[in-house]
Amino acid sequence: MTKIAWYKKPEMIVALSALLISVVTTIIGIYSTMIDRSYARASVWPRVELFRSFSPEKGHFSYGVMNNGTGPAVIKYAKITHNDKPVKKWSDFIVGTRLVQSHIGTRILPSQANISAITIKDKAYLTEILKMDEQIAIELCYCSIYDECWMVDRSNQPIEIAHCEISDEQRFMQ
Repeated sequence: MTKIAWYKKPEMIVALSALLISVVTTIIGIYSTMIDRSYARASVWPRVELFRSFSPEKGHFSYGVMNNGTGPAVIKYAKITHNDKPVKKWSDFIVGTRLVQSHIGTRILPSQANISAITIKDKAYLTEILKMDEQIAIELCYCSIYDECWMVDRSNQPIEIAHCEISDEQRFMQ
């Protein structure tokens, strides 16, 4: 009687086939889960941009924040500096004008929404404001609902960061 090698026995062929199919199915399942997670993140990806606008005829000047992404932006902090010095509120360096302001730090900005951080309505003050504009730096740190965070400044080139941190001395409080 001839002895058959263990791997040639019918029950071992069936067992090894089942094992191979299980391994392939597991790999496909893991890959599919990775794709689903990537799609979920992409479907709620925020893209915050800063903009300014002015109308010389009306004497209006404004800074705004816009979310052009597909999901909400959780704004963690705003940092505004004038002549490289952090400011707490607009009135620290913009005085004697008519201004309308909105809170821009620690808020949720829905997708395709924008807010006007500040609007100055003073035709006589417009030239001085345009000169000040060159000395103002604005930085926002925001996150997606999955806690993926970015920092953006007036160049509108978001930089991915691990998390948003800022000292209270530098935080814009307005």
